[in-house]
Amino acid sequence: MSEPSITDRKDQHLDVVLSGGGRHARDAGFDTVRFVHEALPNLDHARIDLGADFLGRRLRAPLLISSMTGGPSRAEAINAHLAEAAQALGIALAVGSQRAALEDGGGSGLTQSLRDRAPDIPILANIGAAQLTRGFGLDEARRIIDMIGADALIVHLNPLQEACQPEGDRDWKGVGAALEALILRLDAPVVVKETGAGISAATARRLFAMGVSAIDIAGAGGANWGLIEGERATDPADKTHALAFADWGIPTVRALQAAHEACPDGFIIGSGGIRDGVDAAKAIRLGADLVGQAAGVLQAATVSTEAVIDHFQIIIRQMRTVCFCTGSAHLRALRKAELIQS
Repeated sequence: MSEPSITDRKDQHLDVVLSGGGRHARDAGFDTVRFVHEALPNLDHARIDLGADFLGRRLRAPLLISSMTGGPSRAEAINAHLAEAAQALGIALAVGSQRAALEDGGGSGLTQSLRDRAPDIPILANIGAAQLTRGFGLDEARRIIDMIGADALIVHLNPLQEACQPEGDRDWKGVGAALEALILRLDAPVVVKETGAGISAATARRLFAMGVSAIDIAGAGGANWGLIEGERATDPADKTHALAFADWGIPTVRALQAAHEACPDGFIIGSGGIRDGVDAAKAIRLGADLVGQAAGVLQAATVSTEAVIDHFQIIIRQMRTVCFCTGSAHLRALRKAELIQS
């Protein structure tokens, strides 16, 4: 039996996530901390400012629609819904891996039409780090940025997924050096993200020393890509192998705190198990400059632009209420709000 194509594999990933599979066995950790309630806020709820700056653009809320993808039968509609919603809401958008689109000359909605749908918001292109030693270089990076009119390039780190994926790229020797070379030569910002197992403090320091513009710690607590690969595997040995990593990784709260402490001046995106606007506000308080969500909005993204807008409007309203009930008129104040261990 032949191996599935990249696009077939992406479609299988989507099926697993939409069915509720591949959830991390470990909690992200947001329930371990709580805000201290302010019973007498001197604020107008409607005038609280959630604005944030990212990649030279002003966002109306500190939110990033994190990378997600799928086979061509669904990805084009999903990407269109996400781009239109991001434009309407004034939040950032990161696309899924463009490896397949690069190989077939663009597709799945990953064309200039994406920028046409979202002319005013930050858009991030995306490729896997493993590809940097497999023929993906400076020219290819420029091509995928130009393909969608992106403001920056995400390079995603997914060693656990590759190790659990039957067709995975398991030779990562030289990937770090290739990443550093790309960062130094590319005339665009580079963001490095994990995919659900977290970035340690030491790796965060190493990445910022390389010159990355931002990191997305993408901690444990949301989707577990090792388990997702295990669920789509047909070989029982592959499934058994993946199951041992059900709770692998650094929980989001711990990864976020450690990265912020190690790199206080670095731009940090917090993602991994963000359930609602309260979690998002906690992530900001713990050191995130921006908060990302992917699996949590995927179901809405398969439905319509309006469903995505409705989803994030609730999160934004919840974040504003956290600010209101902590006496925080803006994100700078929220970052100083009193937090206690639960």
